Amino acid sequence: MTRQISLLDLTTLVVEPSAMQGKMLGAELAKAGIVQVSTVRSGGEALAYLRDKPTSLVVSAFHLSDMTGADLIGAMRADEALAAVPFILVSSENRHQQLDPVRQSGSSGILPKPFSQAQLGAALRAVLDFLNVDDSFDEAGFHLDGLRVMVVDDSPMARKFMRQVLSNLGVKHFLEAENGRKAAELLSDNIVDLVVTDYNMPEMDGQALIRFIRTQSWQKDVPVLMVTSENDQSRLAAVEELGVVGMCDKPFEPNAVRALLGRLLGGN
Repeated sequence: MTRQISLLDLTTLVVEPSAMQGKMLGAELAKAGIVQVSTVRSGGEALAYLRDKPTSLVVSAFHLSDMTGADLIGAMRADEALAAVPFILVSSENRHQQLDPVRQSGSSGILPKPFSQAQLGAALRAVLDFLNVDDSFDEAGFHLDGLRVMVVDDSPMARKFMRQVLSNLGVKHFLEAENGRKAAELLSDNIVDLVVTDYNMPEMDGQALIRFIRTQSWQKDVPVLMVTSENDQSRLAAVEELGVVGMCDKPFEPNAVRALLGRLLGGN
């Protein structure tokens, strides 16, 4: 079995313009079990640090002196050397349009200010799930290496993040589509065991894709998991009526996906 990364192993960079807030955040991380913490004050300093020193996790404020936390994670995901580094945002910012780029970039968590230890713990568990291979399905006799999963999202970074999470659980075969229209085309020629789709996409959104699957596709019964940052409850209710096996918020939660796959494979 591959050695599992623990919180003690995480070399963590805190990006916080306030020295006092940075110190407080470091103390909260220490309470949670993270002991290797460095702090910088700006996005530019963070990128320079990350390119110079191996780092396991970035925990950043949203409002920085030279950019936003959304800009920072975007720059990380655009840099091949930094693209896979887990990212947690800590911010009092609650406007959907401001936070959505962070969700779409494959963050491991978005924490409010102030946050509870339970909220921090959940985000850190998501980080470990992203970094570690999970052998539990193999050990239980469920071999996911034959599972065929279609990932549908207009954000390449979000698709990459979801693939990583699913790969860690043992999934090896993927199809990718950047919108519902492309996914519908692929479904005409490819058998899949699970569709994981975003809601908001150009050309054909997630709701239209599910409607297509349930009414026009020859794979009408394929399980569909909706992973979305959509916050309109009436829209989400309409999606549920079309038939989904689960709905996950972005950031994509590995624990929720693990539970879903357990239900599907267990037949309940």
